[in-house]
Order: sequence, then C-alpha cells, then structure tokens
Amino acid sequence: MDLMIDTWQEICECEFTFSYCEASMPIEHWRGKWVLVTGASSGIGLALAKAFAAGGANLVLTARRIDRLSALAMVLKDRHGADVRIVPVDLNHPQAPRELFEYTQGQGIAIDVLVNNAGLASYGEFHASDLDVQLSMVQVHCHAAVHLTHLFLPGMVARRSGYMLMVATTTLAPVPYIAVYAATKGFDQLFGEALREEVARHGVKVSVLCPAPTQSEMHVHVGSEEEHNHKLQSVDEVAQRALSGLAASKACIRPSWSAKLTAFLPRLLPRATISGAAEHVYRPRHLN
Repeated sequence: MDLMIDTWQEICECEFTFSYCEASMPIEHWRGKWVLVTGASSGIGLALAKAFAAGGANLVLTARRIDRLSALAMVLKDRHGADVRIVPVDLNHPQAPRELFEYTQGQGIAIDVLVNNAGLASYGEFHASDLDVQLSMVQVHCHAAVHLTHLFLPGMVARRSGYMLMVATTTLAPVPYIAVYAATKGFDQLFGEALREEVARHGVKVSVLCPAPTQSEMHVHVGSEEEHNHKLQSVDEVAQRALSGLAASKACIRPSWSAKLTAFLPRLLPRATISGAAEHVYRPRHLN
C-alpha cells in the first residue's frame, strides 16, 4: 500500500505542461468553490482535480480506488492547501450517487461544481464481450450521471449559481468495437446540452467536454492497436482547457484540433459512411 501511494504521489505531483498560454485560464475563478469530481483516481478526472485545486477550489473526490484517492488528496492539500475530502464509492452500484449526496449533506458542503467524469470502456466485438462490463458502462455513464445530476442540480438552481461539466467524447456517431461506450457517451453529450438550455435561466452553467483520445488508462482499453501509435493529447492540457471553457460557459468544449475535426465530419458525411470508416479504423488485428 505504501509503495503504491508513493508512486501515485509522484504522478499527482507532476507539473503541468501546456502548448498554449496558461494565462488563458481564469484560475482565480474557482477559488473557494466546492467541486465534486467523479472518477478522480486517474486520467482526465485526476487532471481536473489537480487543476481545480491549483485554482483554489476545495474538492470532494470519488472513485473506487481509495489508495489513489488518498495519495491525490495528500498532494493537493500539501501543495495548494485545499480542503480535500475523499469518498470511495463504485458508481456501478445504483445507490452510490445517493451515498455521495448524503455525505455532502452531512458535512454541510454545498457543491458548486459537479463534474460527471467517471467512466469505463471495453474494446472488441460486442457479441464476444463481457456482458457485465457492457452493462456497467450503461450504469456509470448514463444512470449514475443522471442520478447525480438530479441530486445536486436542485441546490444549484435554488442558489441561482453553479456549474456542471459532463465528460463525453469527440463525436455523436456509431463506432464499431466500442459500440456501447460510444453510445453512452453520446447520451452524456445530448443530456448535458439539453440541461444547459433548461437551467441557464437559473444562473447554472452546463458544459460538455468532448476530448479526442488522451494519454490515459482509458485509452489503453479503447481503440485499435494502430491508434496507440498516434500522438495523444495530455490529460493535463485537456483539464486546463476544460476549466477555461467551463468558466466561459462554452456549450461544448473540444480541447484539440483533432476533437474539433472529428466533431465536424458527421456534418458533412452520412452516418453510415462514418460508421463504416470507423469499422476499418477500430477493427482488431485478429479480424483482418
């Protein structure tokens, strides 16, 4: 356990590196706000937690792996003086969102920013896949996101202030071999965009983050072997651009040119053409 925590402290303490001016992010915008980040133990979720803490926010972090959450919390407290609470829950369990909400209520914490980031993935032929994993994606990406939003959004509406960031993916298109992942992330995008219009009049801002493949554990499980050779965007850069976009109340945050291009293509081409091309790109090598 100690070795694992030390390793994750090293990961969490890594300095941010960016290909654009850091001044573009209004870092003080988040000072003093309480932010709930799901899936905070790795990837984009971990990077978002670091970015919010650097901006002076306080954090409620949740994921399944308590060792990683503990290591991250120690680093953020030491480096930024943030008030960091960890709540290890598995959002694959239907009652987990209620547990998170009741924890914040019991601690007297009003969540100012809800980040629906938790996710999992499966790559390969659907008919040969693990059904439990496929159903877990539906549970975590859809059911848990809806449940958490329904619990925390009323408080924001009542206070006439708040933010929600929904982490989706690059494009609304069917993608063979990651069929359920793509479909459930498409649900997240449409859900977030609809809520944005509903709650704007109440002073609540909703943005959807649609990144291209990133340097994260998630990418190891999503996409073809060929994709792994492509240059991937760092999760820290994605996080910084996400916070900038959320502060500016952008409807859809696409943090790279690749993400923007991927989103634009379905406007030009029939969905069947997109899906057919994706089948060739994502097809596992053993099927060639």
